Amino acid sequence: MRRGWAITLVESDAIGSIGVGEATIPQIRLFNAALGIDEAEMLRACQGSFKLGIAFEGWRAPDHRYMHGFGGVGRDLGLLPFYHYWVRASTGEDSRAGLPVGKAREDSLDAYSVAAQAAYAGRFAPPDPARPAPAGGHNYAYHFDATLYAAFLRARAEAGGVTRVEGRITHVERDGVSGDILALVLEDGTRVGGDLFIDCSGMAGLLIERECNAGFEDWGQWLPCDTALAVPSRAGLPAGKAGEEGRAGGPILPYTRSIARAAGWQWQIPLQHRIGNGHVYSSRHMSDDEAAAILLANLPGEALAEPRLIRFAAGRRRKIWSHNVIAIGLSSGFLEPLESTSIHLIQTGIERLLQRLPNTHPGEAERAAYNDDARAEMERIRDFIILHYFANGRDEPFWQERRETPIPDSLAERIALFRACGRIDRHGNELFTGLAWQQVLIGQGVVPQGAHPLTEQISAGDLSGFIETTRRVVSHSAAAMPIHADYIAQHCAAGVPS
Repeated sequence: MRRGWAITLVESDAIGSIGVGEATIPQIRLFNAALGIDEAEMLRACQGSFKLGIAFEGWRAPDHRYMHGFGGVGRDLGLLPFYHYWVRASTGEDSRAGLPVGKAREDSLDAYSVAAQAAYAGRFAPPDPARPAPAGGHNYAYHFDATLYAAFLRARAEAGGVTRVEGRITHVERDGVSGDILALVLEDGTRVGGDLFIDCSGMAGLLIERECNAGFEDWGQWLPCDTALAVPSRAGLPAGKAGEEGRAGGPILPYTRSIARAAGWQWQIPLQHRIGNGHVYSSRHMSDDEAAAILLANLPGEALAEPRLIRFAAGRRRKIWSHNVIAIGLSSGFLEPLESTSIHLIQTGIERLLQRLPNTHPGEAERAAYNDDARAEMERIRDFIILHYFANGRDEPFWQERRETPIPDSLAERIALFRACGRIDRHGNELFTGLAWQQVLIGQGVVPQGAHPLTEQISAGDLSGFIETTRRVVSHSAAAMPIHADYIAQHCAAGVPS
């Protein structure tokens, strides 16, 4: 490796992975580009499809749907984002002038999001860099088989000089003075020494917790779901036949579905060869048998396996860097996949490591700064996920409890500010943008008490024209895209899996 760096991966094929992180967010495209990964090659290898957002179904009310779409929402005007004008048109004195009132999409921001409208229509095309983005434009991420993606990256890493050692770790050698890890010892007696150890052992936290006693901060009081059942089902329609009816699974949708259930939620993630499904729930409110019955009764196609049970606890390690061990991935903590952040947190962990790669033995100040950045990142994502649960409109005991449970002060302050004046203050380099916050806040029914005063600079008639023109532009842009399955067939179709 360059400048003397050598990387050794210790891995055992006998130890399985969770492998359900099949939905991603747009930042993965930056990570892949930094590694020189060709998008079409990766999607073919991983049976991937495209993702324009996440549809939240039944969270605000049983018959309500909204989307956290990737990209812009409407057109900003002057100093204000579009949603301020939407607030005036939908809740102000001249509401009849601009926005039709009704259930589902018509009373949400979805009608002004190119990503949302294309997703609902089953259409996809990447943004055209040669043309100006209409009405804020759109962005995208991927759905893929996480196990295949891991294998794809492993092959690239080994080709780039990473040494892989197969085997289970039986014990660890540590320095008697500093407590640093000196080497890992495997079942067959192989000794793997090193200066810096990256713990990617998942929730077990083999090095960061069992050896370094980093501690765990439990977030179960805010995120009580502690169990998931995962099962694949038959895929949708073949490319070129996305409009046909009658085949189980339907078309390959370019978005993730998150469907609220009595004590949690269900995901549906469409890939080329199958649909990934899961049911995340609170075992305190629902038995495993009940959860499995709900999942299997609501599959979009025939189940291809028995549901796999996964237990977890929401929270984070109190120290993500302890001694000479840095935890990345599930070993650093867990947040349920409601906003598809699991793979992203792995990638930001890698980025943070590279930015702070020590050239001498790191001191406590270095580790403390690293841990503070990692803590802040996870806490802000945690708050965003809690928002979905807190601002719900369902009647079941689980959901009533979510509304009544006090939320972190950091989230309470955000909600109060948005209700009061429609402002969204972001902190540092937090993941979710103001666009993401506004879509989820409004989608969950948290709406500012009144319109921003600067929206009064245009007349009711001009406001009506602005709103309606934006809607037409968005609709036209989405309708011009090809069917998602046809785009896959033309650009990145995978072979039939064996």
